[in-house]
Amino acid sequence: MNKEKKHALKINELLKIEYPEVKIALDFKNPFELLIATILSAQCTDARVNIVTKDLFKKYKYPKDFADADSDVLEKDIFSTGFYRQKANSIKNCCKVLIEEYGGKVPEKFEILKELPGIGRKTASVIVGNAFGIPAVAVDTHVKRLSNLLGFIESDDPEKIEFRIKELLPDSEWIRFSHLLATHGRNVCIARKPKCVICILADNCPSFNPNH
Repeated sequence: MNKEKKHALKINELLKIEYPEVKIALDFKNPFELLIATILSAQCTDARVNIVTKDLFKKYKYPKDFADADSDVLEKDIFSTGFYRQKANSIKNCCKVLIEEYGGKVPEKFEILKELPGIGRKTASVIVGNAFGIPAVAVDTHVKRLSNLLGFIESDDPEKIEFRIKELLPDSEWIRFSHLLATHGRNVCIARKPKCVICILADNCPSFNPNH
């Protein structure tokens, strides 16, 4: 095993100790709810999305409910997640495709999911991993930032980061590792004010700064 893989495995083990109950931060009851929540989570905190979807999923339960919704009304319902017009349009178009081509069900295949309106690689990875248990790496802003800080890669390209993590860790760890990095990014390795002195990764992080 090479040095880079040993380093990644060490980071993974330390984070598992720190966050033994780690899981996706979005609330959902089924793959369709996760699809909608993940579209809404773009440029928005998961906490805010959970507040919005608590009422949203009572009002809109199925793809047809979203597809048939009045755009102005849907935009108001998701307004606080930001980029509400774009998101409402993506949700409506995505739901129409689900109805017309997939019988109103969310496909399990990554290659199909990533081509749906408003989805893309990150959202598809979130869905296949957390709704269907299929190994995937979802690269959000935290995963991107920490992957660079921890020395896994030097790149801002989410696809390159995704494939690099897949090279470094066994597929049984991919889903959880995305959550571990995201959770650590929110709690400790904060972009504007990292808490390096209390970080469990301090001895293994090439970006450690004793002044933080």
